[in-house]
Amino acid sequence: MKEFFKFTLASIVGIMIAGLLLLFVTIGIISAMVSSADQTVQIQSNSVLLLKFDYQIVDRAKNNPLEGLDFGMFQGAKTVGLNDMLDCIRKAKTDDNIKGIYLNPMDVQAGMATVEEIRSALKDFKTSGKFVYAYGEFLSQKAYYLVTVADSVMLNPQGSVDFRGLGGERSFYKKALEKLGVEVQIVRHGKFKAAVEPFLLDKMSDENRLQTETYMKSIWNEMLVDISASRNMGFDELNDIADMVATFRKADFVKQKNMVDGLKYKDQVIDDLKKLTGTSEKDDVKAVEIQKYVKVPEQREHKGLAREKIAVIYASGSIDASVSEEGVNSEELSKAIREARRDSSIKAIVLRINSPGGSAYGSEVIWREVKLAAETKPVIASMGDMAASGGYYIACAADSILADRTTITG
Repeated sequence: MKEFFKFTLASIVGIMIAGLLLLFVTIGIISAMVSSADQTVQIQSNSVLLLKFDYQIVDRAKNNPLEGLDFGMFQGAKTVGLNDMLDCIRKAKTDDNIKGIYLNPMDVQAGMATVEEIRSALKDFKTSGKFVYAYGEFLSQKAYYLVTVADSVMLNPQGSVDFRGLGGERSFYKKALEKLGVEVQIVRHGKFKAAVEPFLLDKMSDENRLQTETYMKSIWNEMLVDISASRNMGFDELNDIADMVATFRKADFVKQKNMVDGLKYKDQVIDDLKKLTGTSEKDDVKAVEIQKYVKVPEQREHKGLAREKIAVIYASGSIDASVSEEGVNSEELSKAIREARRDSSIKAIVLRINSPGGSAYGSEVIWREVKLAAETKPVIASMGDMAASGGYYIACAADSILADRTTITG
């Protein structure tokens, strides 16, 4: 019995020591990650800014050094803020160490208005005389729309391009609920308020079909305007290709239709980038990804803190959504607007909205603070991918409302 207690005690002590060691190692790893996240980055000459788009693009990403951590079972999703991406593209435009931008997407995890803003930033980047080079093995429709802004668009000889127009699906639950004996009672106003239709109908109403077709045709038309200008192709030609469902065509078909400039393998693409950057054949192309380049300090015209500032306040997600921590908390957002209104160093407010709406009460709380702020200083509402229902309502009290061409609002 004495031996049993001795071995048991030794095991407990060993487990405690191992646990403490594991704790200290974990703390050390986290501390190292946090300190490395705060370090500035130096870019070598003749580098390219690499945009792979293997991350979700949100209006503003959280400054979390543990995001995207790949550690055993813990795999975080990587996100990049649209604000950071646009800042990096603008910064690269005047950075002598950056010779050009290399686009290498498969898909773009973002709404159409976000993709449109990135494309516009790349178009502005090209005015510097620097190159934009794009390559893909498979290009989704959003990715293809984005890369058409490039000087050169290359596709893998065994690759393909998804280009078939816009479509959508709706699910309806009325009959399933009837079989379960569930009766849904809803009060709504207006024929176009279609969010509740899946519980009431077994197909789209005429009004919902009309509004859906209207905004989808509008977005598709804007995409064709940009692609047509970049690829020197007519609307009819692009629509004909979309009707053929080009996803299932070989790469040589895509090249024959002038949708891309050439068919090349990855090693040939690397050779092109070496020539564009003046890199010798024996050296690797110096590519810096957006997560690293965002840490490069931007040259400022003035020193110290700015005395006159513009506050950018984000309203991203559903308003007062109880099921999501990523939504808009009306109390927190209204407090941020109130503080910006009272701050004499803030001369204007930009309210960035990317929201489908939500709580009527929460929207009213935010609207009130926007109205009070607009009485003291300029307030501009900037709409992203969506600003609908309460998302539109909170914008109404601003002095001006700006939207992208592909923003869904109403």
